[in-house]
Amino acid sequence: MADVIYNTTRKNLGTIERVLTTIGGLALAAYGLKRRSTKGWLTAAAGSGLIACGVTGRSLVMDAFGINHASKPENPVVSVPHGEGIKVEQIITINRSPNQLYRFWRNFENLPLVMKHLESVSARDEKHSHWIAKAPAGQVVEWDAVIHNEIPARLIAWRSVDGSEVDHAGSVEFRENPKGGTDLKVVINYRPPAGKVGAVVAKLLGEEPSQQIDEDLKQFKDLIESTDISALDHSKSSHA
Repeated sequence: MADVIYNTTRKNLGTIERVLTTIGGLALAAYGLKRRSTKGWLTAAAGSGLIACGVTGRSLVMDAFGINHASKPENPVVSVPHGEGIKVEQIITINRSPNQLYRFWRNFENLPLVMKHLESVSARDEKHSHWIAKAPAGQVVEWDAVIHNEIPARLIAWRSVDGSEVDHAGSVEFRENPKGGTDLKVVINYRPPAGKVGAVVAKLLGEEPSQQIDEDLKQFKDLIESTDISALDHSKSSHA
């Protein structure tokens, strides 16, 4: 079964804060150890605490005040910061080879066949694509995405680009099942923005996004196992 994971990150220190905290802790610990006294041991212990904060990225003091400086993305390839948004993970076994499924998913223009809330995905080049999602009352939500990680026949990962209306990231893994077929693992992460667009995206996702993705993948499994994949790959015909 799939789970919807509403994450709360344990880290609350930014990268610069972590570096400075670790350096300060090392200096304080070294100073305390040199003094070789009760006060020195206490100083060294305080320094060790700062080192731990820097290494783990978590400050209990900041936790107490509800402060989080790690919520901003520190990695340019992550459009949904760790611990934020709605994350859905699904695994389904499909009676097709990893290579066959990889080739189908790699053409993002095929994805509306998999995810019914997508109206279209248009490839701009080998890495970039434009996504249009259906929304209530005939509205649509659009964003641009880029593939940031790819291992042929094993993994495809993408994210929305800076400035998109919707922060969106996703990945699909293709794992050969020992009993035959492929274990397809899909991870989708959304962070709806505030305001009118956010309300539209919230309605688009619905109350049970995991159920929506689960139904999509089951329909995809039925379709892909009963049909020639090459016949379904309309991106080939559109580029012919």
